[in-house]
Amino acid sequence: MKKITILASYIILAALTGCDDLLETTPYGTVTSQQYWRNGDDVVAAVNAVYSPLLDEDGFAHTEYTFDNCSDDMNRAGDHSDETSLEMFTFDASNSHILATWKTKYEVISRANAVLINAPKVDMDETLRNRSMGEAYFLRGFVYWRLSLIYGEVPILLEDDALALNFNKPKSTLAEVRAQAEADFLKAAALLPVSYSDGEAGRVTQGSAYGFLTKLYVYQENWAKAIEASTKVTSNAAYKLATGFNQNFELATENNPEILFSLQYETGWTTDNSPTFYHTPQAFGGWGFHEPIQDLVNEYEKGDPRKASSIFSPGDVVDRKAAGKETFTKDMTRVTGYAFKKYTQFADNGDMSQSLNAPFLRTADVYLLAAEAKIRSGANGDAELNVVRKRAGLTAITNATMKNIMHERRVELAGENERHQDLMRWDKAGLIDIVAHYKIDRGPNKPPRNFVKPKHYYFPLPQREVDLSNGTLIQNSNY
Repeated sequence: MKKITILASYIILAALTGCDDLLETTPYGTVTSQQYWRNGDDVVAAVNAVYSPLLDEDGFAHTEYTFDNCSDDMNRAGDHSDETSLEMFTFDASNSHILATWKTKYEVISRANAVLINAPKVDMDETLRNRSMGEAYFLRGFVYWRLSLIYGEVPILLEDDALALNFNKPKSTLAEVRAQAEADFLKAAALLPVSYSDGEAGRVTQGSAYGFLTKLYVYQENWAKAIEASTKVTSNAAYKLATGFNQNFELATENNPEILFSLQYETGWTTDNSPTFYHTPQAFGGWGFHEPIQDLVNEYEKGDPRKASSIFSPGDVVDRKAAGKETFTKDMTRVTGYAFKKYTQFADNGDMSQSLNAPFLRTADVYLLAAEAKIRSGANGDAELNVVRKRAGLTAITNATMKNIMHERRVELAGENERHQDLMRWDKAGLIDIVAHYKIDRGPNKPPRNFVKPKHYYFPLPQREVDLSNGTLIQNSNY
């Protein structure tokens, strides 16, 4: 799947070529190569190309992680002013990351729409057609979900818009954007298989769709639906937890059943700008951005093996295979003295491997969401919480509270682009005070910062897109 995805995107470039911004999007539903959409192979190649932009630096390899620099877990550790402003809540609508990720995400939507328009017309195997359309629905829903988290209100572009060349649309409400994501996930769940053979590993499944439905319903505080969707994952052996937490971040086991959705990277086939580059210390061949801070390190309980699997700490012995063993030291980092081990693996020759995938949803996350949904609806969430803790070899919690959930999510999902969004939704629910939380001085690597409510719940729309719309797109409030 790793190699198939990127190769297919090259093959069909003429049929699926995106432009620089939303207003210049190619009308994929009507303008395609006359020699395309001939058979099932073409449809599969087109679906593979929908995945491809997600691997880009501006899609999820780097830019998405810069938004979690806002959290209390990490320091940006880079030397780019736009990343400094994101972390310090001093950004504005001209921020380069805010523009770049918008363009990449709408490219995914545009490619997904092309599949949904054309796949029904192709003479092909019906099972393969259903799977292909399920993948397109999922990927479109996933992007609308991420857009809703980052910007809140955004334009919704669907098949009819592509056919009518209707690309300059006003924003939809947050509720409408999330309803679209929900509808796409539900359609995907109905069409996708439970699992794949090894040769197709990395494609999205029913579990991918139900997992993100669980997350969406938790954000909406629809506890009954969240619990129902979660059981589609937690009760299915096809999505069982990996035996060891570390197996989710190692090359040999990176597509284990716990991985519900991850970005599939492969040395020599996918972009050089994978998450491994941005998280791996320079001493090991990376660029060393997104460094964990002491406050996160201190959050781990004594004896929690997830710490050693997640974070390089001074004194750790690192096995670089052919390059031998090396002791990790504080001066190998840019700022904090720590690095995220989750995103670092080594090739046989000792170099940093670019083939390590980047998980964006794991079954462990779904268990913790289910536990939260139960606790916040007045039920007991011990069973789901303790499945995750048991895997880590930790003692079970009795009568778990939201404090336990907040701790467990922080250490289980550290560095996986969840923390800042978790903190914001808990603030909206009155469970924490995010303004006070971000004013805490967490040392020289994370000084007090000024989070302004409600302004900073969402990032601004890219000012370039607002300007190009000639008044159609209205900037988010307070920007």
